[in-house]
Amino acid sequence: MKSRLLYGLAIGLLHLTALLPLRVLYIFSDGIYVLLYHCLHYRLQTVRRNLQRSFPAKSSGEIKDIERKFYRHLCDCIVETVKLLHISDKEIDRRIEVTNGELVDKLLESKRPIILFLGHYGNWEWAQAITRHYTRSVISGQIYRPVRSKVMDNIMLRIRSRFPTTSIPQKQAFRTLLRMNKEGQQSIIGFIADQRPNSSNLYYWTTFLHQETAYSTGGEAIGQRTGANYVYLDIEKTGRGHYRMTFRQIQPGCTETEYPYTLRFLQMLEATICRSPEYWLWSHKRWRFSKQDNSNTNLKKN
Repeated sequence: MKSRLLYGLAIGLLHLTALLPLRVLYIFSDGIYVLLYHCLHYRLQTVRRNLQRSFPAKSSGEIKDIERKFYRHLCDCIVETVKLLHISDKEIDRRIEVTNGELVDKLLESKRPIILFLGHYGNWEWAQAITRHYTRSVISGQIYRPVRSKVMDNIMLRIRSRFPTTSIPQKQAFRTLLRMNKEGQQSIIGFIADQRPNSSNLYYWTTFLHQETAYSTGGEAIGQRTGANYVYLDIEKTGRGHYRMTFRQIQPGCTETEYPYTLRFLQMLEATICRSPEYWLWSHKRWRFSKQDNSNTNLKKN
């Protein structure tokens, strides 16, 4: 009862906020930036450490410049995500340019599912709008990791339902997608595949942004069972509140590894990050666990 009341109050307030035009919401974003960066120093040590280790050749001044731009972008993402509760198709089409949508239509002709890899880059919450840019009728979905707060989890599910996409909890992904494939339901499913695996699943490692990095294999493991095609969603920020999203087919470079498509995705994402590093989620504790910390486990390195 209490959680339902809190949810009602929170979603009501967010709906009212989302009625404001983005130019007004960006004024709030500027205020949030001052609060998070200059006052609260929100995860500042994590952000700075991640940047320094990822770009060892950059000077402290260059690192601090990326750091400031990252916090400004993060605050923009917050208000843009809230805006999804009240944004018209016309406005989202004006703000998101999607290119190479014909690739998706072509791959869907094979009747095979598509695993869509993307990272926490640009505004990944707005990525659901890509469903408006391919023409074939297909189930569109996204794999998500539920948050601990039931209220916040329900709010995010509401926001992620702005466009016709199905949100599938991470723990149900394998069973759900295998069932859909068995029933002949063609799908394009998004995996945000740059998160740190949980501590019990640190088996696969690669070098990413100059650091030994554990990576998740769930998307490709499902793709191997369903005969999926693999596509990368490359996101560029072209202006405040404007993004270009491009579909790129993933062609594995080295086929001698167990998960070549995942490794190629990480290489493509790394190139995207290096192009404009301020738009990746540096506040995430991506490298909380090191390979050395887990030396007593049966690790496999690709």
